[in-house]
Amino acid sequence: MAEPTSRREQVEENLEEKLVEILKPEVEAAATMPPSDDQPGKPARSTDKDFFQALGGWGALLDIGLPWIAFLVAYAVSDHKLQLSLIIAVGIAAVIAVVRLVRRQQLRNIIGGFIGVLISAWVANRTGNAKDFYVPGLLTNLGYGALYLITVLIRWPLFGVLYGVITQTGTAWRRDPAMLRGFSRATLVFVGLFAIRLIVQVPLYFTGSLNALGIAKIGLGLPFYALAIWLAYAVLRGSLPPAKWDEARDHITHLLRGNKK
Repeated sequence: MAEPTSRREQVEENLEEKLVEILKPEVEAAATMPPSDDQPGKPARSTDKDFFQALGGWGALLDIGLPWIAFLVAYAVSDHKLQLSLIIAVGIAAVIAVVRLVRRQQLRNIIGGFIGVLISAWVANRTGNAKDFYVPGLLTNLGYGALYLITVLIRWPLFGVLYGVITQTGTAWRRDPAMLRGFSRATLVFVGLFAIRLIVQVPLYFTGSLNALGIAKIGLGLPFYALAIWLAYAVLRGSLPPAKWDEARDHITHLLRGNKK
């Protein structure tokens, strides 16, 4: 009599395993669905990929770098015609902004990049010197580097302050040693970014090495910025316990997307 019971239990166990296997895709999909009316305060669980895409993804980074590449190429091909090169750079920046607007894509980074190109073009046109196209960028790196460093030294790291603002949690993160340490380290990554840009580009500017300066601007722009984002992301993630990291990432990702908590 024990044998049928054993067989029945085995059959039930096999059926349960099959049921779990069949329902696994639906269960995983449900975990990433938007919050329902029954759970208005519980956002869908985000992933590392969602976080990066919320920042704009690779497309936004590439869009920022294209006008600078266009200026360098146009200046070389046009036999150093400054005004033509500036018009091409500004024109490409404007086209990118319009395309993003028509497609209803995020404009945060693009607007900042477009304004930066406009200011750089205005400075270079006023001085008549092509290398001055890069002056606003150098000053911006100096200003941002100093600002980021000061916020770390006074124990109010900028990334932590921004986190408190966008998540509407105020200064609660400062009372958590792990979060304070993590945001400080992530902010220092960008201090290093700005410092390296200045160390490389300032000597090239003063020696008038325009081609090298343009290449450095491009190389330390898009690729280096992407590397800095990855490093800051990895540093922050490594500084926080898994549960706190998931919560922080979810908050930032959903708010960057424009979703409400």
